[in-house]
Amino acid sequence: MADSRDRSILRQVVGDIVALLGGHSHARLNAAFAELGMPAVPDEGSKGERVERSFAQVPDSDLPLVANRILAAGQGSPQQRFRIEDALWGESSPTEIPTRVRRELARSLDLDAMTPSESRFMAMLSRYWVLGDELSPVLDTFFGSQGPSLRRDIQQHVFRNPGDWTAEILLENLGAYEAGDARFARFLEAMVSAEVLLDESAQRLVVDTINQHTRSAAIELRETGTEGGYPRFTLVSTRLAGNRKPKNIIFASLTKPDIRFKNAMDNDIDIVGDPENQLVYDRPTPDHGLRWRDLQAWWQDTRKIPDDAEAKVSLYKRLHRCLPDNSPGQQNFFGAYHHVLGDRVYDLPVLLPEVWLHWDHSTVRERGPQALLRSRMDFLLLLPHRQRIVLEVDGSQHYTRDRGQRPDTAKYAEMVAADRDLRLRGYEVFRFGHDELEEPHDAHALMERFLPALFQRFDAGAGG
Repeated sequence: MADSRDRSILRQVVGDIVALLGGHSHARLNAAFAELGMPAVPDEGSKGERVERSFAQVPDSDLPLVANRILAAGQGSPQQRFRIEDALWGESSPTEIPTRVRRELARSLDLDAMTPSESRFMAMLSRYWVLGDELSPVLDTFFGSQGPSLRRDIQQHVFRNPGDWTAEILLENLGAYEAGDARFARFLEAMVSAEVLLDESAQRLVVDTINQHTRSAAIELRETGTEGGYPRFTLVSTRLAGNRKPKNIIFASLTKPDIRFKNAMDNDIDIVGDPENQLVYDRPTPDHGLRWRDLQAWWQDTRKIPDDAEAKVSLYKRLHRCLPDNSPGQQNFFGAYHHVLGDRVYDLPVLLPEVWLHWDHSTVRERGPQALLRSRMDFLLLLPHRQRIVLEVDGSQHYTRDRGQRPDTAKYAEMVAADRDLRLRGYEVFRFGHDELEEPHDAHALMERFLPALFQRFDAGAGG
């Protein structure tokens, strides 16, 4: 999958650490390259020149792999490792957390309530901030006594003499007010985790305090799962607050479903007629959204298919079968999505075709002005944090009449009104012109550009 994002900063910070590989012997150098995912180079020139040649051959798309291996190996100084993290995390387009919001929430925090365990709190701080430990012995020797150390200052003013520092002063010394949005968000999530706060009521108290301030920036800490029996909180957009987990997903429809309620109080539905005319996913949607592997597991269980490969092929064919014959653009869109992602599709959002948003037993003609504007979506992606992405392929029938001969402003108005309604309900809508998808190679090129940007924008786990 092509990746057009700018990784010049990541290349610079990774290059600073890669340069240290020159400390290896010539004989060991290619093995050291392989450990980081870099190519081998001939034993020619100096060690520094060999490092430069190898790193120059690493494409931008592979830089995150090298960066993550550096982080896993603990190479480089804390400052260097944090710069790499900031570059990687910044690719997910994190929501802005203004300095004013950071300071106001810091002023409202009770430092004593946040620090029931010194060891746990300090371990958490060291994961996100430079505390100066590696320089302390050198500085101690230089000063002839104990030199400056942020770790020692925190231990002295937060734990040895409670009340010396407020949370606002602590965050000032950490550099939290100037830190990147992604680092500050992860810091907040870690601060309220069960690794730091050993009591659920304490977790929720701190979360409530933080949310009073972050909501002004349209974000909040929301419970998204559990860890060891304790709630796990993730910083997410409040614009998605109204998005509940789907109870039933009716998709891949060949005909309009004939639906009745088996139990209206519990929202249990029953499909009358041939159940294969549409698929109904009725399992809880995971916190990470709905991925191909989740849908395939459901398909295997409900169809009693023991073989994974057979299940994958049969599910793909069933989904493809519902695509309209008169819309090669939709068919090319679906095929390009899977061709571009390849095996990575297992851990990425599944592309659900022909998904029913509204259902009305009456026809539009019977319902009149009260008819729901859009009953079915071309494609739907269910992403982490309850994000919902609608993908529509627009042919001329969306805005013309008489088989494309004349513009139809009423149809166009209906389409944009339906889009507004979806966005107000928490959906994101992306439209594609049928002409840009009419040829398979055009659809493939479009997907290669669009999917990396989409998954980056919505932090959907696309990786590098």
